[in-house]
Amino acid sequence: MKSNFGKKKMSLFPCCTTQKRPSKIKWKKSIKEDNDNKSVVSFSNISFKSDSGKRKFITDEIAKLGKGNITSRIISYHELCVATQNFHPTNMIGEGGFGRVYKGYLKSTNEVVAVKQLDRNGFQGNREFLVEVLILSLLDHPNLVNLIGYCAEGEHRLLVYEYMVNGSLEDHLLDLTEEAKPLDWQARMKIAKGAAKGLEYLHDQADPPVIYRDFKASNILLDENFNPKLSDFGLAKLGPTGDKTHVSTRVMGTYGYCAPEYALTGQLTTKSDVYSFGVVFLEMITGRRVIEYSRPEDEQNLVVWAQPLLKDRKKFIQMADPLLKDKYPIKSLYQALAVAAMCLQEEDETRPIISDVVTAIEFLARKRVEVDEPQPRKEISPTQEEDSNHN
Repeated sequence: MKSNFGKKKMSLFPCCTTQKRPSKIKWKKSIKEDNDNKSVVSFSNISFKSDSGKRKFITDEIAKLGKGNITSRIISYHELCVATQNFHPTNMIGEGGFGRVYKGYLKSTNEVVAVKQLDRNGFQGNREFLVEVLILSLLDHPNLVNLIGYCAEGEHRLLVYEYMVNGSLEDHLLDLTEEAKPLDWQARMKIAKGAAKGLEYLHDQADPPVIYRDFKASNILLDENFNPKLSDFGLAKLGPTGDKTHVSTRVMGTYGYCAPEYALTGQLTTKSDVYSFGVVFLEMITGRRVIEYSRPEDEQNLVVWAQPLLKDRKKFIQMADPLLKDKYPIKSLYQALAVAAMCLQEEDETRPIISDVVTAIEFLARKRVEVDEPQPRKEISPTQEEDSNHN
């Protein structure tokens, strides 16, 4: 499914005009560039270093590299023990390969927070900890989670974030319980738009650009209004600069979400994030997890299952999440699947740039569906028998 989507501004929706995007920023939160303050250069260097495995004095490193621009504060281990009731199991709200996340309350600032306790035996070492603190302290956007503080006492590595009351996108999309209320179409498009805008900020406005490298549903957090914020930046890399076309790095991330060229060669570009966005967007449309071994063998990999269906518009309706109960605009479904298909192109040069994806999804997020009325027949292709039975 070849496309020139990534080579020019969005032409998929003729009525949709491309908005002018803000100019690049230099890792701002008032970073000064003079002989005594080279935060950008220093961070670039640390981003490409591998962790030597030796214990580092993280607080000193952050102070040196941040050059006074770090907005998150140092929080003592004792204060975090008090905040989480000694990391009591009843306060645990998440668990992964990185460690555990606890809900806590900081009396000193009267804040409810999420405390991520990194597993000292896990893959996320000092480098990942340092990168996350620097990225979330030096960059600022409504669709990036806010890092309130960190702790690096002795062997302890903890990150303290704003508490996101609605958990992650994964919690509301995949493996729902019978009592859970599924996200409606409009909510899904709103979340996709915000997540794409977070990536756009990292790719197009940070200088040098940031490649997120771990875009997945569990890393998209939701506030009380279901506004999405990207989290977990430990695997992020600074993107290619100058004449370089890619960054070569050890392949890391989550199986199923990695772009094929990155998984095969370790060559990383911003288009690698676009592929991962396509996978998550497909999850949002279909309600299927990227890898599900409980399904028949030919349906276990979401992208492999979707590829033949994406080539036949007659089968698009088969891909819609059954939990939507047919309450979505047919045209929007077609257009959303077209965007997902273009993001999932095997060749990275044929994928869209993220700003074009944002433009497309902004258009989809503006469209509303009247769920109490049947879909108008004029939106249904007369050549598609399956469509004619929709609603």
